[in-house]
Amino acid sequence: MRTQQLGLLALLLVTAVWGTTFPAMKQLTSDLSALQIIWLRFGMAALVLLPLWWGMRRAEWRWGLGLGVLNFVAFWLQIEGLHHTTSNRNAFVTGLNVLIVPLIAWLVLHRKTSWNIWAACALAVVGMCLMFFEDAPWNWGDTLTLCSAVVYAIYILTMEAAALRNQSAPLRATRMAAALASSMFACTTLALLVQPHGMQQLAVQAQSMQAPQWMAMVYLGLIASAVVVVLQAWGQQRVDAMRSAIVFGLEPVFAAITAWWLIDERMGPVAMLGAALIVLALICSQWTPAHRSDPH
Repeated sequence: MRTQQLGLLALLLVTAVWGTTFPAMKQLTSDLSALQIIWLRFGMAALVLLPLWWGMRRAEWRWGLGLGVLNFVAFWLQIEGLHHTTSNRNAFVTGLNVLIVPLIAWLVLHRKTSWNIWAACALAVVGMCLMFFEDAPWNWGDTLTLCSAVVYAIYILTMEAAALRNQSAPLRATRMAAALASSMFACTTLALLVQPHGMQQLAVQAQSMQAPQWMAMVYLGLIASAVVVVLQAWGQQRVDAMRSAIVFGLEPVFAAITAWWLIDERMGPVAMLGAALIVLALICSQWTPAHRSDPH
């Protein structure tokens, strides 16, 4: 039980840090593209985690590389979505991945799905309608963010499978996280090389960044990437995907608080009610009814 509690605490820290990244990335998207942000962010993370490659086994780097590709696609879609929507909306739509996790588990992995999953789906749809009522209608940025949520839900389930195969060796999760960060950096480098003058534009944009932007990038690279990927891998090694999803459901709450505090991004009462319904949907989707004891 203590091991699981430590895992939940690690995932809670991960979620709190995730919530602080939305305003930071929103500020950076005005000057940098999604690929440029990911390259700088995970370049730092891969460099910091480089010592963990020592003694890495083939299975660990295979899982890490595969997880890195999934995480790269999710990050790219999420940051592209931020170009066209607010950080609050981006955070709440991203948070739907914890609702999508059990749905994918039911459709693809044939896990049993209870009534509360369908109730959560209805709550989430109503909440999104209310949340967008006071803002602009559904846009391309929201669609990209929803696609990111689907990919990240697949990532969470894949991380669970990887963690189960390495449950007996705690250090394997941290080494796998190092391979994950390196995989994301490699995917982004390849994408920039394919683009015309991709690396040259990155160099120009990096040179024009001011001190506050570099501070945000260092935070994203060292804390929100290097530390977080290790903590998430370590935490999901001890907590299953469904329980992890409950913790991840708090991400929009942290994001809304941070957006209000740092960039004065506010929501009206109707939008706040919609956001509350989405958080309730995320919690409801993971709630397990208590079994009645047999009177005999």
